[in-house]
Amino acid sequence: MNGTPLIAAGFDAVLDALKAAGEETRLRLLRLLAREELSVMELVSILDQSQPRVSRHLKLMNEARLIERFPDGAWVFYRLSGDPAMRPLLEAILAGIGNSHTDDLRQLEAVRLARRASAEGYFETIAPKWDEIRSHYVSESDVEAAILRVLGDAPYRRLLDLGTGSGRMLALLGGRAETATGLDLSQHMLNIARSRTFEAGLQGTDLRHGDIYDTRLPSQSADLIIVHQVLHFLADPNRAVQEAARLLVPGGRLLIVDFAHHALEIMREQYQHRRLGMLDEDMAAWLSAAGLMPQTSLALPPQSEGGLTVKIWLAVRPA
Repeated sequence: MNGTPLIAAGFDAVLDALKAAGEETRLRLLRLLAREELSVMELVSILDQSQPRVSRHLKLMNEARLIERFPDGAWVFYRLSGDPAMRPLLEAILAGIGNSHTDDLRQLEAVRLARRASAEGYFETIAPKWDEIRSHYVSESDVEAAILRVLGDAPYRRLLDLGTGSGRMLALLGGRAETATGLDLSQHMLNIARSRTFEAGLQGTDLRHGDIYDTRLPSQSADLIIVHQVLHFLADPNRAVQEAARLLVPGGRLLIVDFAHHALEIMREQYQHRRLGMLDEDMAAWLSAAGLMPQTSLALPPQSEGGLTVKIWLAVRPA
C-alpha cells in the first residue's frame, strides 16, 4: 500500500478513520458500499438491523470520511469516500475482510433483483406511453435538435444506444451509421423500438435484450454511444458509464442526456426514478473515472414553471 496519501490525510484523520471502521457492522457496511451506492433503507433490509442502529454507524463513518452521505429528495444514499487520502486505507480494509458474512452479499443481490423486477414491471406497463411520459416536461423536438447540434457533422460508423427504450435515438441518428445497435432490458420497449426503426427505414438495426451494466458486447465496438434518459433509473450510474467507456473505440464519443438535479419527488414516486436528476460534479467524476474527456455540457431549461431542465453531456475517449 502506498503510504503517501495516508500521511497527507494526517495522523488524527487516520486514527479517526480506524476507530470508525473498527466494528463488525461498520465493516459489513463498507463492503456493501464498495459494490454500489445504497439507501439507508436498503442497508437496513440487507443487514436486518434497525434503522436507528444502521444510521448511527453510517453517521460515524461519514464523520470520519470513510463514506459519503448525499441526500436525494426524500431519500439519503451512501457511498465509499472519494477522498484520495482515504482510498488506500479503504482498499486495505476491504482486502482484509475476506469472505465473512456472505449472507450480506446474497441479500444485496436480492435487493438488486427486486429493484430490477420493479423497474421491468414499470416499463412493461408504460411502454406504449413512454414518449408521452418522457416529454412531459421538455419538448422532445428541442432536445433532439440540441443533440444534433452537439454531435455536429463528425462522422460515426458504429452507433450503440444503451437503454434504447422506444428506439427514438436510433431513429434520429441511425441513418448516419453503418451499423446501429439498441440494447434494453424490456422486451416491450424493444418491440416498440423495432416498429419505430422499421418505420424510419432502418431495417438493419440490431435490437438486443441486455443489461447496461454488463452488455456482453466486445470492447471497442462503437464510435458513438448514446445513453438517453437512462441514468436516473440506475442504482449505479458510474458503472454504466464505465461499461460505455469500455465499448468506445479510441476517439469515440459518449453522449449522455438526462435531467439536471431537481427536487420533484413525484418522479421517484410515480415514475420509478432512482435519482432525482444528475449533478454536474457527479457526472464529471464518473467520466474521469472511466478515462473519458468531457467536451460539451449543455442545459435546456423547462418550457414551463416547475418543469425539469434537461442536460446534455458529450465526452470522448482519448485516441
